[in-house]
Amino acid sequence: MTASAVPSSAPLALTSGQLPRFIEPALLVGVAVVIAAVQLLFGGFNLAVWLILTAVIYLIAIGVGSAIVENRRKAVDRIVRGLVTAAFLLALAPLVSTLWTVISKGLAVVNLQFITQVGGSSFDPNTLEVVATAGAWQAITGTLIITGIAALISVPVGVLAAVYLVEYALPTNPLRRTITFLVDVMTGIPSIVAGLFAFSLFSLIVGPKAFSGFSASIALCVLMIPIVIRSTEEMLRLVPADLREASLALGVPRSATIVKVVLRTAASGIITGVVLAVARVVGETAPIFIAASFTDNFNSNPFEGPMQTLPVMAYTAYSFPGQDIDASQANAWGAAFLLVVLVVIFNLIARIVAALFAPKTR
Repeated sequence: MTASAVPSSAPLALTSGQLPRFIEPALLVGVAVVIAAVQLLFGGFNLAVWLILTAVIYLIAIGVGSAIVENRRKAVDRIVRGLVTAAFLLALAPLVSTLWTVISKGLAVVNLQFITQVGGSSFDPNTLEVVATAGAWQAITGTLIITGIAALISVPVGVLAAVYLVEYALPTNPLRRTITFLVDVMTGIPSIVAGLFAFSLFSLIVGPKAFSGFSASIALCVLMIPIVIRSTEEMLRLVPADLREASLALGVPRSATIVKVVLRTAASGIITGVVLAVARVVGETAPIFIAASFTDNFNSNPFEGPMQTLPVMAYTAYSFPGQDIDASQANAWGAAFLLVVLVVIFNLIARIVAALFAPKTR
């Protein structure tokens, strides 16, 4: 009988041990409770210290336990997964905190009267007091007008520039390289520089009193055009070259091929990029504050006089409150809440449009 035929006294284990599925949440809850109890026992509860100690002790405990029961590879996997989850929660915490603060304080102010009424301060001759009126209608109107004009200017310019870069210009074309370089530079410029540019331009044209909604729209165009160009360019590059070649082979002119084939195929991504670009600039404060200034009066004429917008209203009401500080701060939180709602609406529109125009699969 050979040695290999001798039966072994201990069976070979083909698999390692396995921790229960509920061990991770149970261990996390247990560590959190123990850390909280120790903190309360020795002087007081501190949220930051509680979170840090809970995460550290949990990672150590799950790593050691997994290494003993399972193996080193699974222990490393559990530790890395815990670190990734902790990093995700750490990044999510400021967003949740900001949204909670804005929503909780804004909902207490926003109602139908706040949305449809022009806010500001007025002098009551009967009581000889300055009365603060809550309202954001002038800011809502100014935001929609300024953003709408910026979109009307930026979208055609951005889409046509992207079509030129992708469909007409050769990679070695000096003009193409120049446009690409300028787009990259414009993407990274601070927003306040765009506001200074627009205000300086209109000061040279109309004089020192150059505050207007149109000036603010030009400032937003400087920020919006490179975003539209870059997003449209990427969408056009995703269109298969076979579609272009098939259309051209049938004798269709290049311009008709671009309009009826290329742009229609990339319409979902282009529209989504445009809507997200609008959502990006609708919350800008610095360029609008410089180019359009601010006012409590209702002004729907973008070519004359200062205009109010939601981000500027939130900034000015909180930074430069009137005699009734509480009322000014309430207006600021109401404007911030409406701005968040407006941005969410734009993002939902982008998702709906992307779903409607996306290529249908059979």
